[in-house]
Amino acid sequence: MRSVKAVPYALGAFVLGVLGVISGDFAFQWQPVPEHVPLRSVLASVSAVAMAGAALAAVLPRAAREGRLLLAIFFGVWAVLLHGPHVAAKPGSVAEWLGVAESTAMAAGGVALFAETLEAKIWRRRLTFSARIAFGLCLLVFGLAHFVYLAFTAQMVPAWLPWRTGWAAATGAGHVLAGLAFLFNRGLKAAGPAVTGMMASFVVLLHTPRVIAEPTSRMEWTMMAVALTLTGAAFALWRRNVEPEPESAEAALPPEPPVQ
Repeated sequence: MRSVKAVPYALGAFVLGVLGVISGDFAFQWQPVPEHVPLRSVLASVSAVAMAGAALAAVLPRAAREGRLLLAIFFGVWAVLLHGPHVAAKPGSVAEWLGVAESTAMAAGGVALFAETLEAKIWRRRLTFSARIAFGLCLLVFGLAHFVYLAFTAQMVPAWLPWRTGWAAATGAGHVLAGLAFLFNRGLKAAGPAVTGMMASFVVLLHTPRVIAEPTSRMEWTMMAVALTLTGAAFALWRRNVEPEPESAEAALPPEPPVQ
Protein backbone atom coordinates (compact mmCIF):
# COMPACT_ATOMS: atom_id res chain seq x y z
CA MET A 1 0.00 0.00 0.00
CA ARG A 2 2.86 2.38 0.79
CA SER A 3 4.26 2.11 -2.73
CA VAL A 4 0.81 2.44 -4.32
CA LYS A 5 0.17 5.59 -2.32
CA ALA A 6 3.18 7.24 -3.95
CA VAL A 7 2.28 6.33 -7.55
CA PRO A 8 0.32 9.47 -8.59
CA TYR A 9 2.92 11.76 -7.03
CA ALA A 10 5.85 9.88 -8.54
CA LEU A 11 4.19 9.63 -11.95
CA GLY A 12 3.72 13.39 -12.16
CA ALA A 13 7.33 14.00 -11.14
CA PHE A 14 8.53 11.38 -13.64
CA VAL A 15 6.71 13.11 -16.50
CA LEU A 16 8.27 16.43 -15.47
CA GLY A 17 11.68 14.78 -15.56
CA VAL A 18 11.10 13.20 -18.96
CA LEU A 19 9.90 16.52 -20.38
CA GLY A 20 13.09 18.13 -19.12
CA VAL A 21 15.24 15.42 -20.71
CA ILE A 22 13.46 15.75 -24.07
CA SER A 23 13.54 19.55 -24.13
CA GLY A 24 16.90 20.07 -22.44
CA ASP A 25 15.28 22.91 -20.52
CA PHE A 26 13.75 23.71 -17.16
CA ALA A 27 10.01 23.60 -16.51
CA PHE A 28 8.83 27.03 -17.66
CA GLN A 29 7.54 29.25 -14.81
CA TRP A 30 7.78 26.40 -12.30
CA GLN A 31 11.57 26.55 -12.59
CA PRO A 32 12.35 30.20 -13.30
CA VAL A 33 16.07 29.69 -13.76
CA PRO A 34 17.61 32.88 -15.25
CA GLU A 35 18.85 32.61 -18.81
CA HIS A 36 22.29 33.94 -17.84
CA VAL A 37 23.10 31.02 -15.50
CA PRO A 38 26.31 29.29 -16.71
CA LEU A 39 25.84 25.83 -18.25
CA ARG A 40 22.09 26.30 -17.97
CA SER A 41 21.17 23.62 -20.52
CA VAL A 42 23.54 21.11 -18.92
CA LEU A 43 22.09 21.81 -15.47
CA ALA A 44 18.58 21.45 -16.87
CA SER A 45 19.34 18.05 -18.36
CA VAL A 46 21.11 16.77 -15.23
CA SER A 47 18.24 18.03 -13.07
CA ALA A 48 15.67 16.36 -15.31
CA VAL A 49 17.46 13.00 -15.31
CA ALA A 50 17.83 13.14 -11.53
CA MET A 51 14.14 13.95 -11.07
CA ALA A 52 13.02 11.13 -13.34
CA GLY A 53 15.32 8.73 -11.49
CA ALA A 54 14.10 9.90 -8.09
CA ALA A 55 10.49 9.47 -9.21
CA LEU A 56 11.17 5.87 -10.23
CA ALA A 57 12.96 5.19 -6.96
CA ALA A 58 10.06 6.63 -4.97
CA VAL A 59 7.85 3.62 -5.79
CA LEU A 60 10.52 0.95 -5.38
CA PRO A 61 10.55 -0.56 -1.87
CA ARG A 62 14.33 -0.69 -1.58
CA ALA A 63 14.87 2.87 -2.83
CA ALA A 64 11.64 4.59 -1.77
CA ARG A 65 13.14 6.53 1.13
CA GLU A 66 15.91 8.08 -0.95
CA GLY A 67 13.68 8.75 -3.97
CA ARG A 68 10.98 10.48 -1.95
CA LEU A 69 13.51 12.56 -0.06
CA LEU A 70 15.15 13.66 -3.30
CA LEU A 71 11.81 14.71 -4.79
CA ALA A 72 10.98 16.69 -1.66
CA ILE A 73 14.35 18.42 -1.89
CA PHE A 74 13.93 19.11 -5.61
CA PHE A 75 10.57 20.84 -5.16
CA GLY A 76 11.77 22.59 -2.00
CA VAL A 77 14.68 24.07 -3.92
CA TRP A 78 12.25 25.29 -6.58
CA ALA A 79 10.20 27.05 -3.90
CA VAL A 80 13.03 28.64 -1.92
CA LEU A 81 15.82 29.35 -4.37
CA LEU A 82 13.87 29.94 -7.57
CA HIS A 83 10.58 31.46 -6.44
CA GLY A 84 11.76 32.99 -3.17
CA PRO A 85 13.61 35.91 -4.82
CA HIS A 86 10.53 36.74 -6.93
CA VAL A 87 8.33 36.90 -3.82
CA ALA A 88 10.94 39.02 -2.04
CA ALA A 89 10.90 41.45 -4.97
CA LYS A 90 7.07 41.52 -5.20
CA PRO A 91 5.69 40.46 -1.80
CA GLY A 92 2.22 41.73 -2.67
CA SER A 93 1.89 39.67 -5.86
CA VAL A 94 -0.45 36.71 -5.48
CA ALA A 95 0.95 35.28 -8.72
CA GLU A 96 4.44 35.09 -7.21
CA TRP A 97 3.09 33.48 -4.04
CA LEU A 98 1.23 30.99 -6.21
CA GLY A 99 4.55 29.86 -7.68
CA VAL A 100 5.93 29.31 -4.18
CA ALA A 101 2.76 27.50 -3.10
CA GLU A 102 2.75 25.08 -6.03
CA SER A 103 6.35 24.03 -5.47
CA THR A 104 5.94 23.92 -1.68
CA ALA A 105 2.81 21.77 -1.96
CA MET A 106 4.69 19.30 -4.14
CA ALA A 107 7.59 19.31 -1.68
CA ALA A 108 5.15 18.68 1.19
CA GLY A 109 3.87 15.59 -0.59
CA GLY A 110 7.40 14.26 -0.84
CA VAL A 111 8.05 14.98 2.85
CA ALA A 112 4.88 13.12 3.88
CA LEU A 113 5.80 10.12 1.75
CA PHE A 114 9.37 10.18 3.05
CA ALA A 115 8.13 10.37 6.65
CA GLU A 116 6.29 7.07 6.45
CA THR A 117 9.54 5.27 5.52
CA LEU A 118 11.21 6.32 8.78
CA GLU A 119 11.48 4.00 11.73
CA ALA A 120 11.55 6.66 14.47
CA LYS A 121 7.97 7.57 15.38
CA ILE A 122 8.91 11.03 16.62
CA TRP A 123 10.40 11.99 13.24
CA ARG A 124 7.46 10.52 11.37
CA ARG A 125 5.14 12.69 13.42
CA ARG A 126 7.25 15.86 13.18
CA LEU A 127 7.67 15.63 9.42
CA THR A 128 4.02 14.70 8.88
CA PHE A 129 2.94 17.67 11.00
CA SER A 130 5.24 20.06 9.11
CA ALA A 131 4.07 18.76 5.74
CA ARG A 132 0.41 19.08 6.77
CA ILE A 133 0.83 22.70 7.87
CA ALA A 134 2.77 23.64 4.75
CA PHE A 135 0.21 21.98 2.49
CA GLY A 136 -2.66 23.70 4.30
CA LEU A 137 -1.06 27.11 3.76
CA CYS A 138 -0.49 26.30 0.09
CA LEU A 139 -4.16 25.42 -0.35
CA LEU A 140 -5.12 28.82 1.08
CA VAL A 141 -2.89 30.49 -1.52
CA PHE A 142 -4.50 28.38 -4.27
CA GLY A 143 -7.93 29.48 -3.12
CA LEU A 144 -6.90 33.13 -2.91
CA ALA A 145 -5.46 32.98 -6.44
CA HIS A 146 -8.76 31.60 -7.76
CA PHE A 147 -10.60 34.65 -6.46
CA VAL A 148 -7.95 37.27 -7.30
CA TYR A 149 -7.67 35.92 -10.85
CA LEU A 150 -11.27 34.77 -11.13
CA ALA A 151 -11.73 35.74 -14.78
CA PHE A 152 -8.55 33.91 -15.83
CA THR A 153 -9.45 30.86 -13.75
CA ALA A 154 -12.90 30.77 -15.34
CA GLN A 155 -11.28 30.64 -18.76
CA MET A 156 -9.48 27.46 -17.71
CA VAL A 157 -12.78 25.72 -16.94
CA PRO A 158 -13.82 23.48 -19.89
CA ALA A 159 -16.12 25.37 -22.25
CA TRP A 160 -18.74 22.63 -22.21
CA LEU A 161 -19.39 23.20 -18.52
CA PRO A 162 -22.07 25.80 -17.69
CA TRP A 163 -21.47 28.60 -15.17
CA ARG A 164 -17.70 28.67 -15.63
CA THR A 165 -17.16 31.59 -13.25
CA GLY A 166 -19.19 29.77 -10.63
CA TRP A 167 -17.01 26.68 -10.95
CA ALA A 168 -13.89 28.83 -10.62
CA ALA A 169 -15.25 30.39 -7.43
CA ALA A 170 -16.46 27.06 -6.07
CA THR A 171 -13.08 25.39 -6.52
CA GLY A 172 -11.41 28.41 -4.92
CA ALA A 173 -13.68 28.03 -1.91
CA GLY A 174 -12.94 24.31 -1.87
CA HIS A 175 -9.23 25.02 -1.66
CA VAL A 176 -9.74 27.43 1.23
CA LEU A 177 -11.93 25.05 3.22
CA ALA A 178 -9.54 22.15 2.63
CA GLY A 179 -6.61 24.38 3.61
CA LEU A 180 -8.26 25.17 6.94
CA ALA A 181 -8.95 21.48 7.50
CA PHE A 182 -5.29 20.61 6.97
CA LEU A 183 -4.07 23.51 9.10
CA PHE A 184 -6.25 22.65 12.08
CA ASN A 185 -6.31 18.88 11.50
CA ARG A 186 -10.09 18.83 11.61
CA GLY A 187 -12.41 17.14 9.15
CA LEU A 188 -9.64 15.59 7.08
CA LYS A 189 -11.64 12.41 6.51
CA ALA A 190 -13.97 14.56 4.39
CA ALA A 191 -11.67 17.36 3.23
CA GLY A 192 -8.83 15.03 2.22
CA PRO A 193 -10.73 12.99 -0.38
CA ALA A 194 -12.64 16.10 -1.49
CA VAL A 195 -9.56 18.16 -2.35
CA THR A 196 -7.80 15.13 -3.83
CA GLY A 197 -10.81 14.41 -6.02
CA MET A 198 -11.04 18.05 -7.03
CA MET A 199 -7.39 18.14 -8.08
CA ALA A 200 -7.78 14.82 -9.91
CA SER A 201 -10.74 16.29 -11.80
CA PHE A 202 -8.45 19.09 -13.00
CA VAL A 203 -6.14 16.43 -14.49
CA VAL A 204 -8.98 14.51 -16.14
CA LEU A 205 -11.38 17.27 -17.22
CA LEU A 206 -9.01 20.15 -17.87
CA HIS A 207 -5.47 19.07 -18.67
CA THR A 208 -5.94 15.72 -20.38
CA PRO A 209 -8.24 17.13 -23.11
CA ARG A 210 -5.79 19.99 -23.67
CA VAL A 211 -2.92 17.52 -24.09
CA ILE A 212 -4.99 15.45 -26.50
CA ALA A 213 -5.81 18.60 -28.49
CA GLU A 214 -2.13 19.68 -28.57
CA PRO A 215 -0.05 16.51 -28.09
CA THR A 216 3.20 18.23 -29.07
CA SER A 217 2.81 21.13 -26.63
CA ARG A 218 5.39 20.93 -23.84
CA MET A 219 3.46 23.54 -21.87
CA GLU A 220 0.28 21.44 -21.85
CA TRP A 221 2.17 18.33 -20.83
CA THR A 222 3.96 20.28 -18.10
CA MET A 223 0.73 21.68 -16.71
CA MET A 224 -0.79 18.20 -16.62
CA ALA A 225 2.32 16.79 -14.90
CA VAL A 226 2.25 19.53 -12.26
CA ALA A 227 -1.47 18.98 -11.68
CA LEU A 228 -0.88 15.23 -11.34
CA THR A 229 1.98 15.77 -8.88
CA LEU A 230 -0.22 18.10 -6.80
CA THR A 231 -2.99 15.50 -6.86
CA GLY A 232 -0.50 12.88 -5.68
CA ALA A 233 0.68 15.20 -2.91
CA ALA A 234 -2.90 15.78 -1.74
CA PHE A 235 -3.58 12.04 -1.78
CA ALA A 236 -0.40 11.24 0.16
CA LEU A 237 -1.02 13.92 2.79
CA TRP A 238 -4.66 12.95 3.23
CA ARG A 239 -3.86 9.26 3.71
CA ARG A 240 -0.81 9.98 5.86
CA ASN A 241 -2.87 12.08 8.29
CA VAL A 242 -5.89 9.79 8.65
CA GLU A 243 -4.27 6.36 8.72
CA PRO A 244 -3.30 4.85 12.09
CA GLU A 245 0.29 5.54 13.04
CA PRO A 246 2.35 2.34 12.75
CA GLU A 247 4.55 1.30 15.59
CA SER A 248 8.21 2.21 15.22
CA ALA A 249 10.72 -0.49 14.47
CA GLU A 250 12.48 0.29 17.74
CA ALA A 251 9.32 -0.40 19.71
CA ALA A 252 9.07 -3.87 18.19
CA LEU A 253 12.52 -4.88 19.44
CA PRO A 254 12.81 -6.90 22.65
CA PRO A 255 14.06 -4.95 25.67
CA GLU A 256 17.75 -5.09 26.42
CA PRO A 257 18.75 -7.21 29.39
CA PRO A 258 19.58 -5.28 32.54
CA VAL A 259 23.19 -4.47 33.19
CA GLN A 260 24.64 -6.80 35.83
